[in-house]
Amino acid sequence: MPSEPAPLSALRLLLCPVCAADMLPNGPRPADGIRCSEGHRFDGARQGYINLLTGRGTSFTPDTAAMVAARASFLAAGHYAPLADRMAAEAALLLAGTQTPAVLDAGAGTGYYLARVLERCPTASAVALDISKFALRRAAHAAPGALSLVWDLWRPLPLAAGSVDLVLNVFAPRNAAEYARVLSPGGHLLVATPALGHLAALRSLLPLLAIGEDKAAKLADTLSGHFEQVWAEDVDAPLLLDAESVEQLVLMGPNAHHTDAAAIRTALAGAVLPLPVEARFTLSAFRRRGPGR
Repeated sequence: MPSEPAPLSALRLLLCPVCAADMLPNGPRPADGIRCSEGHRFDGARQGYINLLTGRGTSFTPDTAAMVAARASFLAAGHYAPLADRMAAEAALLLAGTQTPAVLDAGAGTGYYLARVLERCPTASAVALDISKFALRRAAHAAPGALSLVWDLWRPLPLAAGSVDLVLNVFAPRNAAEYARVLSPGGHLLVATPALGHLAALRSLLPLLAIGEDKAAKLADTLSGHFEQVWAEDVDAPLLLDAESVEQLVLMGPNAHHTDAAAIRTALAGAVLPLPVEARFTLSAFRRRGPGR
């Protein structure tokens, strides 16, 4: 039985974000940091992630510690397990037969979905990218076989061209050109987005961010220059939420920038709990376009 890859095995996929040289370990653990063959060094944190951002850092606002804590608690309760299980099953099918599979989770968050994928694909080398160090602290624990790196997804990715076989993208920015560049010929992109009707019962109580009716069509269109769609399917998860779970759900993502716990409690004051809520997602698979396609 082949053993699971250690996180630093994924260094073979990386290029230095400063000079594009090969990357090397400073020691046996991610906490020891890494360096490139030209001498640029990147510090590892004791929690197991490595910060590759240099210079001006990023202009985007990372998820806060409070947002990440809410997400970790909500996901740990299994509310979105149907999506995680479906994604892991499809990832295993897409990687079947690949000799040395490599996975990139672009916008890995707490590592919840990547961990499920690696359970089904234990021989895969994996890289988890996210802009939030608070999220990556948890990702390094949830998916210890992956190399967790702080990175801005709108920058050129610190991976070699054609180095990965599968890119995961769950409710995260979609840098189509870069995802296509780092994918091997015929490689795949798995994208999860909220579907129309997602959390409709909550939207009748709280002013949550809207979901466009043509979101799935827009997704395919924005990726069409680099990818061809293979399939798309809806994944539904019926939820029964108490007040604490509703609060976690609202505050674990972008809605946290527009409301707070007090407003949520006020909105729920007259509601009958636990509240039935339908989580609705679209899971889409795309194949990287080859030359001339």
